[in-house]
Amino acid sequence: MGKLRVIGIGPGSIENMSLRALKAIEDSEVIVGYNKYIDMIKDLVTDKELYSTGMRGEEARCQEALKLCKDKNVALISTGDAGIYGMAGLILELKEDEDVEIIPGITASSAAGSVVGAPLMHDNCNISLSDLMTPYEDIKKRVKLAAEGDFIISLYNPKSKGRPEYLKECIEIIREFREASTPVAVVRHALREGQSYKLFTIGDFNPEIVDMMSIVIVGNTKSFYKNGNFITPRGYENKRDKCEN
Repeated sequence: MGKLRVIGIGPGSIENMSLRALKAIEDSEVIVGYNKYIDMIKDLVTDKELYSTGMRGEEARCQEALKLCKDKNVALISTGDAGIYGMAGLILELKEDEDVEIIPGITASSAAGSVVGAPLMHDNCNISLSDLMTPYEDIKKRVKLAAEGDFIISLYNPKSKGRPEYLKECIEIIREFREASTPVAVVRHALREGQSYKLFTIGDFNPEIVDMMSIVIVGNTKSFYKNGNFITPRGYENKRDKCEN
């Protein structure tokens, strides 16, 4: 019997994959994934059997990976972390007696955060604006509650041709709980070829520059810019003051 490894390959650049993920791919006979994800690691899989599908082929990929792993060692890959908007959950729902291992990777919010500074230093959350899996009313409710709770918010899948207004509407929801000076970063292709970013405040934010290759990070009420870096303080200064007193 073979084994199925569900692997988060991180942003897609090989240098940002974990050693564990690299070894798992090396040890696998078959690589299963979205065709664009396989292209990102093509130099690692030249001698492997490949099975790929296009967008929205997630369940087909999972079913094929589970079938193939009965006889072979299989790697099912996705960008970011396998357990954050990846394939880990669906595989575990569908599996029966197959041997499955989940291998984590760097998720988009962590990758984007490292590009612009240290915006995620305090309590934070990830919210996808895609309504393919979640009703938009639920998405807006989560955005509102996260903003009210003063979380740093990373917005995944922030904009597409089919839902051009969702990002603007969700930023307006967050604005109800933030000062106009609150930092907002847009990072495109974080830690991969073509990387770029732009820093805004919530008061001058321009959603027109955002696309599906972007992630948007909105600071909390204590976030600030210093020397071009987006920073959310953890509270070490307050801790030092208490110790000194």
